Amino acid sequence: MAEGSERSAGSRRTLTQYVLLALVWGSSFFLVGIGLQDLAPTQVVLARLAIGAVALALVCFVSRQRLPRGGRIWAHLFVVAMLLCVVPFLLFAWAQQHVPSSVASIINATTPLMTMGVALLALPSERPDRWKVGGLGLGFIGILFVLDPLGGFDGETGPLGYIACLGATLSYGIAFVYMRRFVSPRGLTAIPVATAQVGLAAIVMVVLSPVIANQPFTISPAGAASMLVLGAFGTGLAYVWNASIVANWGATAASTVTYIAPVVGIALGVLALGESLAWYQPVGAIVVVLGILVGQGRVPWAGLGAQSKTPSPRRGGFYGGDGGI
Repeated sequence: MAEGSERSAGSRRTLTQYVLLALVWGSSFFLVGIGLQDLAPTQVVLARLAIGAVALALVCFVSRQRLPRGGRIWAHLFVVAMLLCVVPFLLFAWAQQHVPSSVASIINATTPLMTMGVALLALPSERPDRWKVGGLGLGFIGILFVLDPLGGFDGETGPLGYIACLGATLSYGIAFVYMRRFVSPRGLTAIPVATAQVGLAAIVMVVLSPVIANQPFTISPAGAASMLVLGAFGTGLAYVWNASIVANWGATAASTVTYIAPVVGIALGVLALGESLAWYQPVGAIVVVLGILVGQGRVPWAGLGAQSKTPSPRRGGFYGGDGGI
């Protein structure tokens, strides 16, 4: 009886963490948009990484988990910190000066497709089959829907903002494949790895801040709150929740947060920021998600195909899901 009660309490806790994770990762672009009203893109990235590093360090200290040891693993973690945090965060923050947060959240959902493509090119064990190739093709069609290249780019958004967003998801994809090759085989636990990576990224931004983040600013209460939430939760505690969800539900179930986060991002962008969204962009998002499902062999009529070995973009000791920034 007591065991059943504990299992039920654990299930409720995991469900709560799942909902919080979807809300936090889904609101990331909204929070960045709020921060950009007061801060330069580089200052937004500096703030979120510094606050996230402190939050994760506190979690490590309280839970008495040790950081990874050895110069070689720290060198690998530095590379991942650049590819998984510094570069994509900067690209997304800059892009959101020109691209609505709702559209940025949709483009972020292409991360599993980028990871799949990079894995097929870089990992000898990844053999292209019809489901992976078909999934990539379908996802590419979805991206075209979102970007609407035939309709042209207006002066406000411009192509460079979209290119920067896609560059950020490509950076994520390269990082996840790099992690699978050099970090995951070491069997490190999630929270210390996340703490090391976010901490290294924060150090990089602090060192570079006198050059790239020295713009004068006046922070509003809304801007300060957005950075605290984005840093402490979206760049900090979200990884703790995600690790718990993976441990209790498995990586496949945890990865479904990918499909909820863009919905949250779209809703916040349209309802809270008053952004406009063309009909074809949500359609493109659906096609992108369908491409991910096909490529990973998660649709019923693709059941006879081999399950994709492409690493879930939040696997490998750091992530267990596929979305969010």
